[in-house]
Amino acid sequence: MQRHCSDVVIHIDQELLDEEIHRLERAVCLIPGVYCACVNDRARHLMLVDYDPEDIHATDLLGMVRQRGVGAALVGL
Repeated sequence: MQRHCSDVVIHIDQELLDEEIHRLERAVCLIPGVYCACVNDRARHLMLVDYDPEDIHATDLLGMVRQRGVGAALVGL
C-alpha cells in the first residue's frame, strides 16, 4: 500500500503552557492518518503536522484542534 505525505502549519492563536502544548501535540499525533505533529520552541504559535491526505484533510485537523478549546487557523490555505 502506497502512503502519501503532506504537511500543514496550524497557527495557534493563544499562548499555551508547555504542558498544554505537549498535550495538544500528543493528541494530534493520535489522530488516524497523522504521522507527527510538533511545535517549535522558538515559534510556539506554529504547529507543523505531517499527515496522509488520503486519510484526513487539513480542515479536519484544524477542527480537531479547535474542539480541544484552542483557537487556531490554517496557514497558507
